[in-house]
Amino acid sequence: MKLLVLGGTKNLGRHVVEAALRDGHEVTLFNRGQTNPDLFPEVERIVGERAAPGVLAAGEWDGVIDMSGFLVRDVLRSAAVLRDRVGHYTFMSTIGVYADQRTPHQSEDAELLPWPTDAPEDVFSVDLYGPSKVRAEAILTDLYGDRTAAIRSGFVVGPYNPDFGNWGQAIATMSTLECAARPDQPIQWLDARDLADFLLLVTTQRLAGPFTAVSETWTMRDLAEAWRSVVPAELAVDWAPEIDRFHLPHDGSNDGTFQLDNARATAAGLRVRPPAASALDCVRWIREGNVPPPPPH
Repeated sequence: MKLLVLGGTKNLGRHVVEAALRDGHEVTLFNRGQTNPDLFPEVERIVGERAAPGVLAAGEWDGVIDMSGFLVRDVLRSAAVLRDRVGHYTFMSTIGVYADQRTPHQSEDAELLPWPTDAPEDVFSVDLYGPSKVRAEAILTDLYGDRTAAIRSGFVVGPYNPDFGNWGQAIATMSTLECAARPDQPIQWLDARDLADFLLLVTTQRLAGPFTAVSETWTMRDLAEAWRSVVPAELAVDWAPEIDRFHLPHDGSNDGTFQLDNARATAAGLRVRPPAASALDCVRWIREGNVPPPPPH
């Protein structure tokens, strides 16, 4: 297939491109050409801004995977330009779209966050991240109908991607894992390579609708044990570090966000590797001299 990737040279995006090239697809990248510009020299590149996507009007693709849709205005503009030029539009969304953060086992049909009154559609802020993704999903559904899908994920780990705070670096250097969360805090995640494969699967099979792409629910304690298991030493876990890299409330008010129902995604073909496999690959990658990006704030 001919695939257009919006972004594609950072973190998860590079795994998407690698997966597409591995499977023999013809890839075109559209980005500003500023992040890792030397990556993927074999693919076609269109350099431009999301705010001015008119250069995309000269091409046609079987599918587009949108990895850089953060501003509502930009998603609307690119979606409008591509509406009659692509067969399917896959949008990278977030589990942060759900309005109820307490109730466990919510599916894709759960209530979503509203758009705040008078909120700007051309400014990014942490408070607008979830509502912006909701609004972008709605815009794409209006324009594309059943030719679009939204992939909602949360913590994404593995090579080139943030891990759980300092866990990868700590295991690679045999030091203390820091975890500013309750030991019984529920948590879901996904390896970047598994998420990339799922984004590609949804696009090539032209699946419709939202998918919550996450692992089964674990506790932080069990997840830390799984990561520690990849080295023989019994590494310590600091449950009250000075730096809080998780930013998760300890009062349970966000527990439902990490107990979501992933049945629709797994039925569609999502595959989730064991956490120890992700940890081992992350440690190997760090020991090769790579530095993991910081976790988002």
